[in-house]
Amino acid sequence: MKVLLLNGSPHKNGCTAAALQEIADQLEKESISAEILWLGNGPVRDCIACRKCAELENACIFGDDLVNELIRKAEKADGFVFGTPVYYSHPSGRILSILDRAFYAGGSAFSFKPGAAVASARRAGTTSSVDVLNKYFTIAKMPVVSSSYWNVVHGNTPDEVRQDLEGMQIMRNLGRNMAWLLRCLKCGKEQGIKPPENEAGFRTNFIR
Repeated sequence: MKVLLLNGSPHKNGCTAAALQEIADQLEKESISAEILWLGNGPVRDCIACRKCAELENACIFGDDLVNELIRKAEKADGFVFGTPVYYSHPSGRILSILDRAFYAGGSAFSFKPGAAVASARRAGTTSSVDVLNKYFTIAKMPVVSSSYWNVVHGNTPDEVRQDLEGMQIMRNLGRNMAWLLRCLKCGKEQGIKPPENEAGFRTNFIR
C-alpha cells in the first residue's frame, strides 16, 4: 500500500515539508510506502474551464506542468495527504490550481481513497486552510482521515515546526490513523466489499 503526500509549498524543504516528513516516517514504520511529491515553485496554470479534459482519459489538456503526472501517481496510490502553508487564511494558490485541474480532469483516480489535509502556519489561519482542502475529498467520495486534534503545525522555520511537540504528535497520529484505515479498506476488499454505486448525477439549476 502507498500514500502520496503533496507538498504545496514553494519551499521544497520548508515548514510544510517538515510536517509531511513526520507523517511519511510514521507511515513507513507502519509498513506503508510513502512518497512526498513537491509541487514546485514555477508557474502553474489555473483551470480555465475549457472542458477539453472531457475528451481525454483522466488527463488535463495542458501538459506543461505536473498535473497529469499527479493524476498518474494518484491512480497508483491508495491514500493521500495534501500539505499546504497558510497564505491569508487559505491554502497556497499553487496547490489549489493543481488540485482544481487534477480533480476535474482525473477525479476517478482519487475516488474512495482516504485523504487528509495538513496546514502549516506561523500563527493562525490553519483550520480554514484545512477546511478548503477537505472539500476536495468530500466531493470525490473520499474518506477523510483525522488525527488526535486539527491537522496543523506551527512554526516560522522547519526547526521551529519540529519543536512543536503537539503538532508533531498530531502528524504521527495522522500517519497511524491513515495506516489503520488503509488496512481496514484492504480487508474489506478481500471480503468482497465494493465501493457503493452512486446515483447518476442531477445538475440542478435554480434559475429557469
